[in-house]
Amino acid sequence: MTEKHLPVIDHIHLRSVHLDQAILFYQAAFEALGRGDDVRIGRDWLELDGFYLDQADAHAPPSRIHLAFIAHSREQVQAFHAAGLKAGGRDNGAPGLRDYHPGYYAAYLCDPDGNNIEAKFDERAA
Repeated sequence: MTEKHLPVIDHIHLRSVHLDQAILFYQAAFEALGRGDDVRIGRDWLELDGFYLDQADAHAPPSRIHLAFIAHSREQVQAFHAAGLKAGGRDNGAPGLRDYHPGYYAAYLCDPDGNNIEAKFDERAA
């Protein structure tokens, strides 16, 4: 066992068949989570701290994953859900407490490609 708690994920790379819609969705989601100013957007890509989004094609098909972003309050989870719906996401679980463990407050949306995207606030860590 190491003395430091180190992350195990270096980056996430999603490929989208609906790239314009997906960029709007993730831009709105990151804005709601307080990270909108840090998002970098190019002609056919979006990037934020190891999260990459670009165009799917015949050689690189779209992704199908469950991805959870860290929120720092219940209000950020609620803002994520509202902004994501407004930006074309589909509801996959309204903001609320979950029974995974005490204090697990989350909301779920499907992005334009059907990925299950979550914003999670862990009240135990607050």
